Amino acid sequence: MRPGRIIHPELAQAVATLGHSDILLVTDAGFPIPADAWRIDLGFYEGLPDVLDVLRVLRQEVFVEEVHFAGDILTKNKPLYTSLQDIFTGAGAVFKLTTHETLVNDIAHRAKVIVRSGSFNPWANIALVASTDPFAWFADGSGTEILPAYVERRRLMSENVRPEAQP
Repeated sequence: MRPGRIIHPELAQAVATLGHSDILLVTDAGFPIPADAWRIDLGFYEGLPDVLDVLRVLRQEVFVEEVHFAGDILTKNKPLYTSLQDIFTGAGAVFKLTTHETLVNDIAHRAKVIVRSGSFNPWANIALVASTDPFAWFADGSGTEILPAYVERRRLMSENVRPEAQP
């Protein structure tokens, strides 16, 4: 057993294979997953596991630089938006709005892995863009020039910034 770690073998493997800019898409129970996708189906009953539970665990396991979701969440599912903000506060990730159609027709086809939850939460389809640890890759005193994007991610993390949606 791996206490405090993902114990689902395929999900643990998928997370271990993520590289910078790879997409991990976490979906609700009804999302149309492409036939050729690497699909990890965790859903086994209505609401179990919930998409938010999956995201909370992934937040502890993956560095994320962007979180993409349908803009409809802002007006049609405000509790989901608030929960996403809670989960990703201090993660250094930027929220990016898209459409449900873009998630289905574009992002799902580019995702390295798609994790289906048992969630019946409307618009709960969240694309995570993997990153690297901005503190490890550009360590203080290493003599390397830190990229501006990493300076900003470090700030967001250090200051525990609550993300806001950006178009």
